[in-house]
Amino acid sequence: MSAQEILESWFQPLTVLNGVGQKQSDRLKELIGGDQLIDLITHLPHRWVDRTCVSDFASTIENETQTVKGIVQNFTPAPRGSKVQRIRLADDTGFLTLVFFNSNAGYLQRQFPVGKMVYVSGTIEDFHGQRQITHPDYVASEDKAHTIPLVEPVYPLQAGLTNRRLHGLICQALEIVVQPPEWLEADLLARENWSGLMESLNGLHRPKTFCDDDFLSCRQRLAYDETLARALVFEGIRRSQAEYDARKLVLPADGMSAFLSALPYPATGAQQRAFEDISSDSARGSPMLRMIQGDVGAGKTTVAAFALFLAVKSGYQAVIMAPTEVLARQLYRAVSDIMELFGLNVVCLTGRDKGKKRDALTSQISSGSADIICGTHALFQEGVDFDRLAMVVIDEQHRFGVSDRGKLLAKTDGAHLLLMSATPIPRSLNMTLNGNIDLSILDEKPPGRKDVDTRILPTDRLDDVYGGVRRALSSGDRVFWVCPRVDDEGEAISVIGRHAILSDLFGDKVSLVHGRMKAEEKESALEAFRLGETSILVATTVIEVGVDVPEATIMIVEGAEQFGLAQLHQLRGRVGRGSKPSYCLLLYQSPLGPTAKTRLSTLRDSNDGFYIAEMDFKLRGPGDLLGSAQSGLPEFRFLNLSTDQRLLEMSSVHARYVFERGQNDDEKFRILNTLFGPEMKERPQA
Repeated sequence: MSAQEILESWFQPLTVLNGVGQKQSDRLKELIGGDQLIDLITHLPHRWVDRTCVSDFASTIENETQTVKGIVQNFTPAPRGSKVQRIRLADDTGFLTLVFFNSNAGYLQRQFPVGKMVYVSGTIEDFHGQRQITHPDYVASEDKAHTIPLVEPVYPLQAGLTNRRLHGLICQALEIVVQPPEWLEADLLARENWSGLMESLNGLHRPKTFCDDDFLSCRQRLAYDETLARALVFEGIRRSQAEYDARKLVLPADGMSAFLSALPYPATGAQQRAFEDISSDSARGSPMLRMIQGDVGAGKTTVAAFALFLAVKSGYQAVIMAPTEVLARQLYRAVSDIMELFGLNVVCLTGRDKGKKRDALTSQISSGSADIICGTHALFQEGVDFDRLAMVVIDEQHRFGVSDRGKLLAKTDGAHLLLMSATPIPRSLNMTLNGNIDLSILDEKPPGRKDVDTRILPTDRLDDVYGGVRRALSSGDRVFWVCPRVDDEGEAISVIGRHAILSDLFGDKVSLVHGRMKAEEKESALEAFRLGETSILVATTVIEVGVDVPEATIMIVEGAEQFGLAQLHQLRGRVGRGSKPSYCLLLYQSPLGPTAKTRLSTLRDSNDGFYIAEMDFKLRGPGDLLGSAQSGLPEFRFLNLSTDQRLLEMSSVHARYVFERGQNDDEKFRILNTLFGPEMKERPQA
């Protein structure tokens, strides 16, 4: 079977499954992050339940999920005024009661006729010294006992979807997809005690025995596939970049001093070291591949501006790309403030630019009259051509796919590439995650940047918080108020609800921004806040990175216990950008759990982003990595960064070995990268 046919089997829509229509497919997509079979198959259990039948009632353990068998001794229908019905089972060691609420009496009598042997599986409870199971998970007659799974995977779920239903769909999908050729060598599988790909997936979704070591082995096999696919992609980028001759960028004799004198504040030692790294890299004949990693407020934009300045003063064009229009236009303003002193033409191109305006911008870009171009994904779209492009800077690089970078780099030959990371990745992960990229770390703050005073308050202190906000507004300051969700859910306040409350208190000085708004609406709300037309911005984490309003002195995070530590640090970084003292108020709903308490206390006690990143990494448990994108870490479906760093190191060596043997174009590795590579959201439709 061809590679294309194999891949097509994995990328079929969920609607090929029995019982899945478009509505069910849409519901599944919300849960698993995609609408193809591969997304369902890679939605892994977070635990397993051992349903092996216990030998007798006397051997059952309270509060454990267990399977038992017994003879139906009697059925007690619900008495008048009650909705509770009971079935009593007996075996040689005693009795066990099954309890049902609001169930149909006739149905229960048919399912549990007196004298019949039945198998039931559920949580064993103690009720006044008697064993019972309330609403068993499974009930089967003796001849259907095999329908109760010996080991049942338990999955992350959402409303409208049961665990049994989801498991059944995953098992269906596993029968449909075609097993790809093995890309791992036999000696590696033997050394690590790993099974094949399909055996590992079945070992997690359809295990025959309950064994933690087997579950770990299966997951690690899949994690290694994921890390190897990623390592192969980045090894390919590194090697392809090295094949090009890059333009040598060299500043005129007075160029560095001129740039430094144009800055609004003296460059920090860390910034100057980054300037030197970029100058050294780009003066060579091969393309630079460097990442600038820095704490909140460490001056990454200034380093990016230097790279752009270096390219233009060397006679070439430069571009900087950001993931959102808000960030792109903010970069445009920041870069323009510096470059206008040198008479350089800086333009901004985003998806909002249409018709004649877009034509005018693309004409400037292609003719070379635009020296520096800021923009979003619009920069690598068809019809955008550059003139002697030599420097590509990508801000918030983890929010772009590898192919996005490739599309922009494909607009020119041998351009230098500078990546910007907004949040410090823990030092312990630097080499494993960025081993193929040269790294410059900004670990100093520019002069004048003060630490933010961080305080932890329960939500019953809201009246005090309102008073503080009122005092801040009377001094001309501005306030961010962040909530964890858009709509109300349970007791947690939403941005919409909080905006309504604050509008009642403070009138039209309150604006709102969240991810469901149109780009133009978000931009308008942020611009009104930036210009001081509004004084309170109620928002979700869309303002987490990059929004720069020096007049903002208070960051209020409501439901702070629901946010990750690195994300809270990013939010706090939106204030403290001016000369006034600034505050971050972390509002929590009581009671506060021990992990959340540690997280909030860590933020209160430290403003060091690298220390906070390390603590965030230590506090993350297995299965808590879906928020990793919020902290600048790449997303993994199988890899546990807290325990699997060895796999990252192994895969880097393995990728070099594959390229050195010329196997990187082998069909099996192309299949591997398509299934498990870093471009998981850019997959083909079958």
